[in-house]
Amino acid sequence: MSYRITSLCLLLILAFTKPQTTSAQKKAVIAYYSGSLAAIDSFNAKNFTHIIYCFGRLNGNDLKLRGEKDTLLIKKMVAMKNQNKDLKVLLSLGGWGGCAPCSDVFGTAKGREDFVRSVKSLTDYFGSDGIDLDWEYPTIEGFPGHRFVPEDKQNFTELVRLLRKELGKKSTITFAAGGFQKFIDQSVDWKAIMPLVDYVNLMTYDLVGGYSTVTGHHTALYSTDKQKESTDNCVSSLLNMGIPSKKLIVGAAFYARTWEGVSPENNGLYQKGTFKHFIGYNQFPTRISENSGYTMYWDEKAQAPYAYNAKEKSYATFDNKKSIAVKTKYVMQRKLGGIMFWQLGHDTANDGLVDTVNKTLKGK
Repeated sequence: MSYRITSLCLLLILAFTKPQTTSAQKKAVIAYYSGSLAAIDSFNAKNFTHIIYCFGRLNGNDLKLRGEKDTLLIKKMVAMKNQNKDLKVLLSLGGWGGCAPCSDVFGTAKGREDFVRSVKSLTDYFGSDGIDLDWEYPTIEGFPGHRFVPEDKQNFTELVRLLRKELGKKSTITFAAGGFQKFIDQSVDWKAIMPLVDYVNLMTYDLVGGYSTVTGHHTALYSTDKQKESTDNCVSSLLNMGIPSKKLIVGAAFYARTWEGVSPENNGLYQKGTFKHFIGYNQFPTRISENSGYTMYWDEKAQAPYAYNAKEKSYATFDNKKSIAVKTKYVMQRKLGGIMFWQLGHDTANDGLVDTVNKTLKGK
């Protein structure tokens, strides 16, 4: 009896002292990078789980880099594995304005096959870990003038199916998805494509974009009476379809969008205006701050910051440390796969937004 009691006590002690996996280890932190070759050295590879080179383009049917600088950049990214052995390095295709021939190329079996072979060749050459597809957008209008047809939906599924077959189960395949309702409803066959990919990177930013003549929150966490599009609207729509929460990656914006000619009513929020600037977070101290004439505001319902410059009649919408922390907590609460951001090059090297993500994941 004494032996049994002692053994039971030991088992209980081991159970309570076993190291627990932290939230930070369970969540993906995915960094898109479109910065300079030199600037990437400023960032700590331990702060993210994935880094995505942005962007390759189609040359004929093949994925091609834009030049020697991109080759060197990808090699630097792969070398970051020396700092973080678990880091995944992904190549990517497209981006806004970068997928003009995608509908045509991926509309044929040969086009898809040639592309997949080129991806395999490049990943083998660099020793990278997979591919991120950033086609904006299949099936619906994206960049002005780019072709889109209903067949894009099935062709995109066939492309991803072929990539998985060629690259294998161990490779990482992700795609960037518009965070707005029309994309969710029309662009991709979610039930067919999600079993084939590791993550979908939800672009839950630019929800009020450069074509809008009315201001709003471009990266709101929650919907408001004036604005349906939000991170929560996107995530909830996909969860309601039965998409696994662990494959959903919330997008954060490391930049602001500004409008000019904006009325001071409601501190510029939901007012008419003309889009003016795209400003990286690392420029906020000189361009969007109290020192530059802005007053800062927080929308409790949207859980999003914004700012208004009364003298210049300028309005700004963005993410900041507070909203990034709230979004990260949302990811944890809803048991999502993680958080990504556009883009690392807009962050500050020290005490920046990616640091806020990691501190929040660790409960600090």
